[in-house]
Parts: sequence; C-alpha cells; structure tokens
Amino acid sequence: MNVLVTGGAGFIGSHTVDALLRAGHAVTVVDDLSTGVRANVSGAAVLAQVDIRDPVALDGVAQRASPDVVMAFAGRIDVRRSIEDPVQDASTNVVGSLNTFCAGARHGAGRLIFASTGGALYGEARVPADEYTQVRPLSPYGVAKYAAEQYLAWAGRHFGVACTTLRYANVYGPRQNASQEAGVVALFLRRLLDGDPLVIHGDGLQTRDFVYVQDVVRANLLAMTSPGGTYNIGTGRATSISDLAGLCSRLHGHDVAISHGQAIAGEVRDSVLDVGLAAEQLGWRPLWTLEDGLRETLLWYSGQAESG
Repeated sequence: MNVLVTGGAGFIGSHTVDALLRAGHAVTVVDDLSTGVRANVSGAAVLAQVDIRDPVALDGVAQRASPDVVMAFAGRIDVRRSIEDPVQDASTNVVGSLNTFCAGARHGAGRLIFASTGGALYGEARVPADEYTQVRPLSPYGVAKYAAEQYLAWAGRHFGVACTTLRYANVYGPRQNASQEAGVVALFLRRLLDGDPLVIHGDGLQTRDFVYVQDVVRANLLAMTSPGGTYNIGTGRATSISDLAGLCSRLHGHDVAISHGQAIAGEVRDSVLDVGLAAEQLGWRPLWTLEDGLRETLLWYSGQAESG
C-alpha cells in the first residue's frame, strides 16, 4: 500500500515508517523538521519537508503520493507550551490535522489513522480510564487533540473513509527527544548519562502508564486493516515518577541525586489506560515490560552519547 505519514521524522512516526517499509509498503513522509530529525527517515521513504499548516503544499504532496492510508503523527506535544500559547498549539494540532485528513481523503486514502492522547483527554478520571471515560482535558493540548478527533470523525462521514483514533499513554523509547516535555524517560536517561541529578516536578507520587514505542508501532500497523474506532494504547499499569526515576537509576548502575521542583500546571495526577478494547478488536496487547523497554532505550542513548 501507499502510506502517507505526517510527522514521520519524529519519534513515533519514524519508528512506524521503518516498520511500514519492512512490511513492503511505499511510504511518503511529511515533516517540516522543526522537531523531527532528517536522519530518522530511511532513504527508502520519500521525504517532503512541508508544514501541515500549509494546505496547498500538503495537498500537492498528497496528490503525488496517492495514499491508500494516511497516518497523522505531526503535532505539538508540550502541555506547558500549549498553556503559554494555545493559539499556536491549535494551529498545528487542530488546523494542521484537519488539513491532513482532507488532503489524504481527497487524494484517495481509504483510511485515516490519528495519533491522539489518553491522559491529556481524560483528565483527572478514575484509573484505568477506558474509551468511554468522559473527556475532561486540563490543558489546551488535550482540548486540541479532542477537537482533532471530532474533525477526524467528520472527515470519515464526509468522505466516506474509515477512521481510527489511537489514544496513546506515555510512549518512550529510542529517538525520543529529551528536550520535549512528554519525554520524561528520555530526560531522565539523558541526565543520568550526563551525570546530572534527576529533577521530579511535584512530589513524584503522580502515576503514568509507560508504553514502549515498538508496542505502539504494532498498534499503528494493526490499525491499517482493523475496524475503525477509538482505542487506548498503553499497558494498564501505573508507575509513579519516583519509581521510574529509581528504575532508571538502577539500570544505569549508579546512584544519583533526585530533587523535586514545582508541579507542572495542566498535568493530571494519575493517568493509566484500560487497553481491553484494543485487545478485543485490534488483537493488540503490549509485549514489552517497562524494565526491558528502559534497558533498550538506555542502550540507544548510551550509543548516541558515545558517537556524539
């Protein structure tokens, strides 16, 4: 199949592109490289350096790619920045996403797959949250992602295409950018390798659902042929930030100082996803344990440090 992947030079997108190529698909990557990395994109894929907020340029890429499937990963992921500048956040996460859906559907895509978020949508909900949990976003980022989900549903009805929304938990793994807010694992491992103390925002008892990127990639590819709908993609297991810091430190093999900073506005206290629907309808379950995933991620960052 021909697959158009926005944000394909980024963390989750580039791993998905690699898997698509291994499966024999033809891939066109759309990425403005503002946060994505050109080196992440395989030479076997076509790379178009285009901003998804530019509907004319994006439409031209979609016309040339003639995609069967569109995977939309491009977007801003920083909760703090969304609070500081909600208009800029919406310009990418809402308008850019809508441009993507329309361009893909207009030029032949029979399926649209959208990378959304779990914790930022469900807010301070009971955990684990399932897909029927009331949406109560605490940040403009969560509001924008939910708005994009609604536009995706509209595009499906208007163009008559299948649509799948994947609401990710906290994804981690190789290639994650340690400078971005969502990458707490990347940030911890980077600081450990640099010999710096770990800083936890808040008391550290807040919990998250950490899912390894290769598990997420499997879900992305299963969504290409499975029924449309909305699915949580996580592990269903809660890990406190303090426990995460301790596990990262143990895997690194050195004790490290841990300090606490101010809690981040707009972040939920506890975020864990129920993934039963994905297991039932996509045939997907997470395979990686947190310890194994962190070990692989640490090896990758160690290699980056040695080569840098």
